[in-house]
Amino acid sequence: MMNEKYIAINQLGYRPNDAKLAVIQGKQSKYRLVAIDSEEVIWEGESSAEQYDEASGVTVCKLDFSHVTREGRYRIVGEEGSSWPFSISSHVYEDVQVAVLKAFYYLRCGEELTSEYAGPWAHAACHHSLVHVHGQPELTFDGTGGWHDAGDYGKYIVAAGKAIADLLLAYELYPQTFKRKVPLPESNDVMDDLLHEVKVELDWMLKMQDAATGGVYHKLTTLQFPPLDMMPEDDTSDLYAMPISATATASFAASMAMAARAYAAYDEHYAERCLLAAERAWQWLEEHPDVEGFRNPSDVGTGEYGDSQDEDERYWAAAELYRATGNDKYHAAFLRYAKRSSFNKTSLGWADMGGYGTMSYLLCEHKREEAIVSELKQALSSRADQLADVSSKDGYSISMLPEQYRWGSNMDVMNHAMLMLFAQHVEGHQRYEGVIAAHVHYLLGMNVNGISYISGYGHSAMTHPHHRPSVGDGVDAPVPGMVSGGPNKNLQDEYAAKHLQNRAPAACYADHEDSYATNEVTIYWNSPALFVLSHFTSL
Repeated sequence: MMNEKYIAINQLGYRPNDAKLAVIQGKQSKYRLVAIDSEEVIWEGESSAEQYDEASGVTVCKLDFSHVTREGRYRIVGEEGSSWPFSISSHVYEDVQVAVLKAFYYLRCGEELTSEYAGPWAHAACHHSLVHVHGQPELTFDGTGGWHDAGDYGKYIVAAGKAIADLLLAYELYPQTFKRKVPLPESNDVMDDLLHEVKVELDWMLKMQDAATGGVYHKLTTLQFPPLDMMPEDDTSDLYAMPISATATASFAASMAMAARAYAAYDEHYAERCLLAAERAWQWLEEHPDVEGFRNPSDVGTGEYGDSQDEDERYWAAAELYRATGNDKYHAAFLRYAKRSSFNKTSLGWADMGGYGTMSYLLCEHKREEAIVSELKQALSSRADQLADVSSKDGYSISMLPEQYRWGSNMDVMNHAMLMLFAQHVEGHQRYEGVIAAHVHYLLGMNVNGISYISGYGHSAMTHPHHRPSVGDGVDAPVPGMVSGGPNKNLQDEYAAKHLQNRAPAACYADHEDSYATNEVTIYWNSPALFVLSHFTSL
């Protein structure tokens, strides 16, 4: 008998030397690890004592079989059933890591996705009409390219900033894992595929900078969302660039400064273009020190990505520009923001970018103010310790408090793992390694819902994302490699409000296309997952 929620595991499996956990909804008991092919009992052990897990609303115990390192296919067997089959293998994450990167290709806008690269998820080119600047109808420009942000077809600069940061940081810290080809239409032996894919987004972002001022338009969308089953090539409503915002301009400046460093060895002209764009954006920020946060115009109903606080984005932009240029004016600006307490300096969300400024400064090769370095290292270590402590008490061994299961909770799960990985990198230890592994196990099935939150990967994987091409393409399987938003206790869509009442926070999830508040996909949920998986495919 199989009962995947009774024994929740990482449905792909575990690397031989990683921490290996299963979480069992039931009583303390003995469990057997059985080889699939031979039915040999490899190991028998007793679970931990039961504990009530507030976040998931169930009583659980844990089975730790970390000492089992023999590669093979296994299942865990208990009194009330067995787990899904899983592997112990050095290469267990390689395919899913590539798939999570390939998901960005499937989100490309403005070009045909051919069956050679997109398989059954191919579709025609989309969104190629000229873009109108909202409120300035006489202004139009070419806004083709980039990635659709999420389940809709909008393209948003602040969302892009987080995704670009995660991807380029992954490439910087784990370059060897990106030697494998995805492949992509641009694949060659000159530049790795991650840089090819990121350039698709950067090229679009460059089009979003106002030539006259250097400021950056906040987003590019139609006025309203199209129907859920509409394919991108059928979405022919007029396109609009929404007004310039400080958060978009600062995120753009930071992203372009990162790109200038990343592409310098491959395309010097392109790197110079990115740096010039970053510096022009910074000039706009200096000329506009106090800017109201972006709000949708009254006739616009697409994602707002509003944010009244822009000091964290300016902090990040100053750090990246200093790292890219060594120019003292950027260092001075960074230090001004670093000494302010108006924003969190370890957060990694699209609206709270302080952590990226901190990471940039701690990686910087230029002269640094050691007191600030020490202060930022301390903040990073303190936050990582706090997350590890929460994980040690959680029923599923992750760093989420019950109240943190909000829209996009899986982003927070991966952001936390990313922060702990960076803390390890800075301090030169591996103290959080087992905790970080548990976050990957959670994403791939070791959760109260018994589901892998990555489409196409796992025996019981997310299958019905709120993602227009996956709904409208007539293909039963969803686009693979996409990370679901995950449990959201706030029940912020009609489907969730109707079907998930009275559930515990971590159980407030529906694998249904109508549940956009629990099961949408976005570029900045995939991006921290790629960072974390890259750690586990590079060692």
